[in-house]
Amino acid sequence: MSIYGYIRVSSADQNEDRQLVSMQELNIASENIFTDKQSGKDFERVEYKRLVEELKQGDLLYIKSIDRLGRNYEEIQNQWRILTKEKGIDIVVLDMELLDTRKEKNLLGTFIADLVLQVLSFVAQTERESIRKRQAEGIAAAKARGVRFGRPETQLPDNFGALVKKWEKNIINTADIVKLCNMSRSTFYVKLKEYKLLHKK
Repeated sequence: MSIYGYIRVSSADQNEDRQLVSMQELNIASENIFTDKQSGKDFERVEYKRLVEELKQGDLLYIKSIDRLGRNYEEIQNQWRILTKEKGIDIVVLDMELLDTRKEKNLLGTFIADLVLQVLSFVAQTERESIRKRQAEGIAAAKARGVRFGRPETQLPDNFGALVKKWEKNIINTADIVKLCNMSRSTFYVKLKEYKLLHKK
C-alpha cells in the first residue's frame, strides 16, 4: 500500500501551506504529494490526473477537505466514486473524521460515509454559490456608488483637438503626439476614432 496526499488551491497566487503542513504531519513522502494550482471547475488538472493514474487498489489518499475533489455536488460525488469504487482506494478527509473509508467497512459504515459525503458536497456547492452571489452583489453595489473596475480610462489632454490637427498636417509625427498625449499608439488611435465620431459634423 502506498500513501498519497492531494492539494489544490484555486489560483496560482493562493498559498497551499495549510494543506501541505497537514500532509507533512502525516509523514507522506514529498514525491507522493500532488499539488494543483488552478480552478477546480473541471478535472483537466495535470497533477490530479497524474495522481489518479498512479493510484492502485489498496492505496490510501489524504485530502484536507472534501471540496478539494471538486467545486460542485455532482463532481465531488463522481470523483469519490471513481477513487473508491473504480480505483479501489481508501480516502481520508482530514477536516471531517467521519469521511474515512478505512473505518466501518460494513453496510452501516458505508451508508453513514455516503450520507455524510452527500451532505458535505452539497454544502460545498451551496457555499460557493453564496460566495459568487455575494461577490456579484458587492460589485453591483460598488458600481452603483460610482466605483469603477478595471484600468482607469485614459484622459485626453485639453489640447487634443489642436494636436490632432497638427498631426493630420504632418507638423508632428505619431511618435510625438502619443508622447504629448501620454498614451500608447493603440490607445491614441482608439481615442482618435472616438474623438472624430464625437466631433463629426
